[in-house]
Amino acid sequence: MDAKVAAGADRARALALFAAVVQEGSFSAAGRVLDLSPSAVARAIDRIEARLGVRLLLRSTRVLTLTTEGQAYLQAARRILADLDDVEQQIADQGAPRGRLRVSAALSHGRLCVVPLLGRFAALYPHILVDIALTDALSDVAAGEADVAIRFGPLADSTLTARKLGETRRVVVASPDYLARRGTPAVPEDLHRHNCLNFSFRRAEPVWPFRRDGRDFSLSVTGGVEANNGETLGQLAAQGLGIGRVGVFSVAREIERGELVPLLEAFNPGDIETIHAVFVGGPNVPARVRVFVDFLAANL
Repeated sequence: MDAKVAAGADRARALALFAAVVQEGSFSAAGRVLDLSPSAVARAIDRIEARLGVRLLLRSTRVLTLTTEGQAYLQAARRILADLDDVEQQIADQGAPRGRLRVSAALSHGRLCVVPLLGRFAALYPHILVDIALTDALSDVAAGEADVAIRFGPLADSTLTARKLGETRRVVVASPDYLARRGTPAVPEDLHRHNCLNFSFRRAEPVWPFRRDGRDFSLSVTGGVEANNGETLGQLAAQGLGIGRVGVFSVAREIERGELVPLLEAFNPGDIETIHAVFVGGPNVPARVRVFVDFLAANL
């Protein structure tokens, strides 16, 4: 084998090994995946670091920590390996959509709106393996942590491509039982006498926006429970615990069944959150990414 070809193959193996170590979190776990002994994995990492002349991983008895150089190497490794995988898959099946598709979606929206569509998508594209992670933490798409991320609200400036999937508004809701016990608020200021269920992130001070006579204002509210997603707040409100302000999508079924009642709609500011699919764009977007984003845009 030509020396340059051999060196290229060795580097590709090194990238895959390093990515596996970080993914699995230890030499022994990576060794099980790669069918290597922990010592063989450790020696391979030593060789990579020796060739580069920098430390990529800080080792302790229980955890591996990436250095700044290690983080940069990992991002490059993931991109290169994904590109190799895409090329091989396109050649093997003449560009037909196939392979692993890593999707990141918010917990509530993913469970209620995205997951129910996956059966239909799988039937249309049986050669695509959808690997979906539901989390309210933001995945770094540019670093290769996901192929497609579904994001709410304004997007930060980046080199990523964004495709609008839809939008949602917020609604104030409570259960009929709660309103029978505590009374129905007629104006936003009445919320001061109620148990208001809040999100546990984003805002340092919990405030709800309202509009009166064309003018927007914010109202500070308090309550005994907070949660990190709208679905949970909706469930708590349906159980009669208090009043919540959540995305319509997360409580649409409960409203339809009469388990929750919209409140203060005359004061709803109509604040809209846009929903986007975010991915690495350009002329070489993998077919599996392209068809999945098209599918979401058509069906969400």
